[in-house]
Amino acid sequence: MSKTIVVYHSGYGHTKRVAEVVAEGAAAELLAIDAEGNLPEGGWDKLAAADAIIFGTPTYMGGPSWQFKKFADASSKPWYARAWQDKVFGGFTNSASPVGDKGATVIQLQTLASQHGGIWVSLGLLPSNTKAATHADVNHLGGSVGLLVRSPSDASVDEIPQGDLDTARQYGQRIAAVAARLRG
Repeated sequence: MSKTIVVYHSGYGHTKRVAEVVAEGAAAELLAIDAEGNLPEGGWDKLAAADAIIFGTPTYMGGPSWQFKKFADASSKPWYARAWQDKVFGGFTNSASPVGDKGATVIQLQTLASQHGGIWVSLGLLPSNTKAATHADVNHLGGSVGLLVRSPSDASVDEIPQGDLDTARQYGQRIAAVAARLRG
């Protein structure tokens, strides 16, 4: 079995909830980036020991939160040492709007993984894009590069669409399966 870490920042709790569901699917450990953009003690060591790293951040103003960006910039030390070379990566984002420029954020996560020499895992699910599709369907937002989640600005953490949570669980499972296959 591979060791997977979900490293994420959450501003209002919605992204944390998604991180928890992704982690359930991947049998992963959660690693929260705090409100100041820092990892807890031992966080960098956990990432170094991981076979797979899953990035999570809300989308604010068309990109990752500044706290996640601070973490990403701080990853230049492992980047320089090639410490994350050939690790498996995935990523997800959450915003209040149906589109909300989430795609731009996921591409930034994919680019970060690629800069580290990582192997990116796409969502791997067809979109639910028929007239009959609802928010309860898997991949109803039609992501492909990574997981996209919508949490309306007036929705509580408990109101994240079930389809998004089901997609999150399946994506976590997919990343863990790819990491296990590459490790074995």
